[in-house]
Amino acid sequence: MEERYATEEQQIEAIKNFWKENGIAILLGGAIGLGGLFGWRYYNEQQIEAQEAASTAYETTLNALQGEGGFTKGAEFVKANEGESYANLTALQLASDAIVSKDYAEAEKQLTNVVAHAEVAAVKNLALLRLARVQVELGKHDEALASINKMDVDQYRARALEISGDIQQKLGNTDAARAAYTEALELDGVSSLVQVKLDNLAVAGENQ
Repeated sequence: MEERYATEEQQIEAIKNFWKENGIAILLGGAIGLGGLFGWRYYNEQQIEAQEAASTAYETTLNALQGEGGFTKGAEFVKANEGESYANLTALQLASDAIVSKDYAEAEKQLTNVVAHAEVAAVKNLALLRLARVQVELGKHDEALASINKMDVDQYRARALEISGDIQQKLGNTDAARAAYTEALELDGVSSLVQVKLDNLAVAGENQ
């Protein structure tokens, strides 16, 4: 696994753990704030119970993903819980599995779903980054650039620039590719892969 993917996976794990540890507490906070309007008892019985059920179903789904028919079960969970945080995390996992299988169309479908429904910025931006990579694989260069431009934080800026460089290189825009790779290196100087891509551009230019 490439280092950048390991880092992204670590962030997903952090988000998963956050929801496991704090999901109920977040709902409790909302319930206290809404208690005067809708009634604490109703909120407690309906929302908190639903959150606990979703958490349990999510854990069951994650375990099922490893077995036969796991992908189908995961997709059913996402559809049944569309828009919920656990559904978004499951869709991210489904997209990762699809990428490993080189089913980029399915990966695009799952990631597009996450982008459309994720309310947590870290999840949405990670989905956009991966969506851009998948769209590059599908030859959808304009869509990939659009996905990158929708990212609203600097957290993945270096990786987004790398993808932009890849796209510009594929389109034959060498100067634009070089500029993107150079800026990516300035933001993340330890990326040996970006340096290789930049060096390859220089070699290609010398051979022309």
